[in-house]
Amino acid sequence: MSVVQLADHVGLSPTPCKRRLQRLEESGLISGYGASIDRKTAGYGITAFVSVELERQDTEEIQKFQNQVALFEEVVTGSLMTGAQDFLLEVAVESLEEFETFLQAKLMKVAGVRVVRSRFALRKFIDRARLP
Repeated sequence: MSVVQLADHVGLSPTPCKRRLQRLEESGLISGYGASIDRKTAGYGITAFVSVELERQDTEEIQKFQNQVALFEEVVTGSLMTGAQDFLLEVAVESLEEFETFLQAKLMKVAGVRVVRSRFALRKFIDRARLP
């Protein structure tokens, strides 16, 4: 959306709207802009949520795991968690065979992994790019 369209939408003139937008960008509240990619259309129709438990949860082991998993292109999001699981990974792949290869050839070879549990998304029904 252009600044003129945004200004009209929020009821401001373009100049103050542009200044406010620049302040939001400079403050870091707006951290970037990008296109939304439809995974299924792009050929990545399988989404799995993989919970991982490590053998040890000390700072060094957590950092090692994060560094290694950050190299795996299949992992689209990764979160350090509380509770029984240490990490939750969102994994996007083309097929179940590709997911199996990811598990066996990559994730299960990461040192310190104790337990891996996978769940597959059937369909997404909420996908918000906004804050509540």
